[in-house]
Amino acid sequence: MKFNLFLCAFFFAPCGVLSAQHAAAIPTPLPTLVAEAVANNSDVATADDNWKALAHVAEQVKALPGPTFTFESSNVGSPKPFAGFSNSEFAYIGLGASQDLPYKGKLKLRAETANRATETEKAGVAVVRSSVAEQVKLLYLQISYSTGAIAYLDRIDSVLQSLIEDGVSRYSAGQGSQSAILRAQLERTQILRQDTMHKQTLGQAQARIKQLLHRRQDSLDIVPEPLAASPFAKDIDELQGELREQNPRLQKDTLAIEKQNAQIASAKRDGKPDFNVGYRFDVTGSDYRNRYVATASIQLPNRSRVAGEIAQAAEQANRARHELDSEVQQTLADLQADYVAVSRTTELLSQFTQGLLPQAEAVFHSEQTAYQSNKLDLAPVLSSLVDVLELENDYQQTLFDHEAALVRIETLTGETLR
Repeated sequence: MKFNLFLCAFFFAPCGVLSAQHAAAIPTPLPTLVAEAVANNSDVATADDNWKALAHVAEQVKALPGPTFTFESSNVGSPKPFAGFSNSEFAYIGLGASQDLPYKGKLKLRAETANRATETEKAGVAVVRSSVAEQVKLLYLQISYSTGAIAYLDRIDSVLQSLIEDGVSRYSAGQGSQSAILRAQLERTQILRQDTMHKQTLGQAQARIKQLLHRRQDSLDIVPEPLAASPFAKDIDELQGELREQNPRLQKDTLAIEKQNAQIASAKRDGKPDFNVGYRFDVTGSDYRNRYVATASIQLPNRSRVAGEIAQAAEQANRARHELDSEVQQTLADLQADYVAVSRTTELLSQFTQGLLPQAEAVFHSEQTAYQSNKLDLAPVLSSLVDVLELENDYQQTLFDHEAALVRIETLTGETLR
């Protein structure tokens, strides 16, 4: 029985390991990672906590000032407590309360300003989420690009290594040239250098995306889907309309203007006077009558201070409007640049897939066949292989640029395009 259990464990345990490895190699869709980042990212959580904290400011500023309660002891003839209380009507114990009453509408406008500030900060959460999502998308593209480049370089390296071995064998038999072999070895070293650089970039991108996802750095690396061109058929006018309506930064800047307008209204209302009402009860000795005192006072604001507050709020409102205008112009320019990038890279990708890459591969296979038939030296084969590698690198870079431009357009317009 023990022996049979041992055999089962021996044969089936590796299957479990292979299954786990296979599951780990399944690509993670990009929308899943974006949702995880938005839910777990520390910057998003910080921005969310900030606006939630500000949401409690309005209820503070709209409340009346706390009442003031006073206790007063007036002594006659001696500083001792109750001195003269029985023989002087000027000795008394006073109990009083007073309440400040701001001018009508002041507290409401202050609460309105606080609410506008809260809404602005809440809109800032959308800006942070959008930024985090964009970073995750770009890093995901970088990981996919580097992973594909490493795999392609390994395939080219395998082909190049077989050419070098064949060239060495021919050179040993008195055929071929040593310079071609040395050139092939140099190109292989260049491939190894590119492979190392891509692995460095890949490792850095993995570290950064794990940070954005709030994952442990020793967790499994992200397995991306292969890099592929996404179709794009949006019109620039349509994109501009979506940008004006849905761009998180523009929405935040618009709310900032409304906040400053509320601040101007509040500053103007601060020019009105405030009031104070109070009541005091003085207890005297038994031979004297008690006193009852009602008070009312008015506090006139300093006009120069109020004028300064209004002027400051007006200038800040102008600044907010200028910032919105600048942001609109900047985002429209960025959208136009990315739209041009998508259009041009779409054309380039078509040129690569329909012309350059098939032609380069055909040249390489033709010269490789001639080389294997001893009709051609190694040098032309090596040159055509390098051409294939360079064109493939250019194609992959163009594909990355195409997808990255789409990601930036998504961030600008708030639309899902990939």
